[in-house]
Amino acid sequence: MRMLINVPETVVADALRGMAAAHPELTVDVENRLIIRRDAPVAGTVGLVSGGGSGHEPLHGGFVGPGMLSAACPGEVFTSPVPDQMARAAAAVDSGEGVLFIVKNYTGDVLNFDMAVELAEDEGVRLAKVLVDDDVAVTDSLFTAGRRGTGATLFVEKIAGAAAEAGAPLERVEAIARQVNESSRSFGVALSAVTTPAKGTPTFDLPAGELELGIGIHGEPGRERRPMMTSREIADFVVNAVLEDRRPAGPVLVLVNGMGATPLLELYGFNAEVQRTLTERGVAVARTLVGNYVTSLDMAGCSVTLCQVDEELLRLWDAPVQTAALRWGR
Repeated sequence: MRMLINVPETVVADALRGMAAAHPELTVDVENRLIIRRDAPVAGTVGLVSGGGSGHEPLHGGFVGPGMLSAACPGEVFTSPVPDQMARAAAAVDSGEGVLFIVKNYTGDVLNFDMAVELAEDEGVRLAKVLVDDDVAVTDSLFTAGRRGTGATLFVEKIAGAAAEAGAPLERVEAIARQVNESSRSFGVALSAVTTPAKGTPTFDLPAGELELGIGIHGEPGRERRPMMTSREIADFVVNAVLEDRRPAGPVLVLVNGMGATPLLELYGFNAEVQRTLTERGVAVARTLVGNYVTSLDMAGCSVTLCQVDEELLRLWDAPVQTAALRWGR
């Protein structure tokens, strides 16, 4: 096993200690597994809390900061955080204006965030919850009832975070988050399998010369396997799958996301093909983000997320943000 770790049992704690050293603008509680913006709670603003299993970095801890999340709860690798974590995070960021939980649609995350809502409300925190379920590849996969939550999580966290930063009330921040999720669709492709620290070997078998279309961010099976395709062919397949599910009626945000092991040289080349495909199909592009944002450890591959935006959503996307992994306008 060739990994830059000490032992599998401490990989998350070690990463959190390293994050604390690199980002003094964050409060990183290694023992309780919390990443919180240091100025929280911010008076007069809604708190935003998200989280999930580790291994998808920079999601979610890399998106904590002004203009995005107030706190993130990292679980063990590919394992949901526990309700106590989430309740502590909610209490830490609640300014009295309420807290929004942003939850990817995976069974463990959903159940634990639901329990956390009860715990936090018992402590007097006003809660709302938005479920992200943007993946069009499959329904009812190994980890979900319904569609999986993937790349749209970034769009939801950024746009809802900008609304919260601007002082929007909880009901409005929740409505914006729901609008972003409902306006987003994603599809992922794996070129190699993922290896977790605990297992030390690939979690599924993907023979040389093949790819998996519609893969999940934990290595869940997709729609089908095919012989390796060119970047152009993959872009056509992925964009068509997204547009078949939801044809946007206006301009879109585009996320061309790497799964962790695909270099930017390849991602930018793939983005060129995605942009070509969208142009050929008459879809206007408002903004594009390319990079490794919602990853799966060492998996090679990519995903594409499209989010239809109006003037308000685009303004909130462009609003200043300052996090470890996403920053502009400040």
